[in-house]
Amino acid sequence: MLMLFLCLPPPYIFFALAAILSSCTGAHAAIERQVPGDPYTVGYSTRGLLIDNTPRILTAGSIHYPRSTPSMWDSLMKKAKLGGLNTIDTYVFWNIHEQTKGHYDFTTDRANLPLFLETARRNGLFVMLRVGPYICAEWNYGGFPQWLRHEEGVVYRSTSEPFMREMKRFVTKVVEVARPYMPEMGGPIVGMQIENELGDHQWRFGRDGDRYARWCGETAGAFNLTVPWIMCHQYSPVPNVIPTQNNFYCDQELEKYHRQFPDFPDMWTEMWPGWFQRWGEPAPHRPIEDIAYAVAKWYAYGGTYVAYY
Repeated sequence: MLMLFLCLPPPYIFFALAAILSSCTGAHAAIERQVPGDPYTVGYSTRGLLIDNTPRILTAGSIHYPRSTPSMWDSLMKKAKLGGLNTIDTYVFWNIHEQTKGHYDFTTDRANLPLFLETARRNGLFVMLRVGPYICAEWNYGGFPQWLRHEEGVVYRSTSEPFMREMKRFVTKVVEVARPYMPEMGGPIVGMQIENELGDHQWRFGRDGDRYARWCGETAGAFNLTVPWIMCHQYSPVPNVIPTQNNFYCDQELEKYHRQFPDFPDMWTEMWPGWFQRWGEPAPHRPIEDIAYAVAKWYAYGGTYVAYY
């Protein structure tokens, strides 16, 4: 069947994959009609995120709200749903929401995160809210506001007290904004992320990197939210979080992942269909057949969540 799938003309491979995944979750159509909208619960097992205690295969697409305008959000989400997706993935952009220290903006134009979340709920789409607040995201300063660099004693992504204080203050504000959109309120949020791809750099900080990673997990857990927290590219165990994958291909990571984290679901937070172009290099190109094959292998090997980045 996989060979037949891959022999389809390129434009139809993605839609065939979406149809296969839809058929896998067809038994849960009643759940899809019910949530988001009505109160529900979110948990997890080795077989994926649990919506009302039922394992769900979630297929997400990234829509970064500051990279579009509020007038576009509804159309973008409708197109995502028509393409077979049931979840929207987005970062939270610190330098959009707190351009001046202590002055928050979650209501103006592209900073209107509540409107973005409400638009997802209205379209029957779940949301993976990746707070960071370091997000990378090919975004200026990785999402850090400019004023943060001038705070005395700040060492980014470390256990320096000034950095932890400011990071926790912002994350606390985001949690406050997000609470009305949690599952018990019928909201679309099914998961949240603390930090971003820390594992790629944690080793540079030695023991302090390990302490910072643990602090991130402890800080996230202390909010006592009703959705799980994740950390992508997190290679060492961290309390209160699910480690997830980012890459072009991830099925080859699963055997090692299962050995190290036997109690967690397989989640691919960023499936990279393309790449940015560096100066002097040719424009990157990834055929749609390769994208479809990578995702099909991921699900065949036990994956439960994919987000197209």
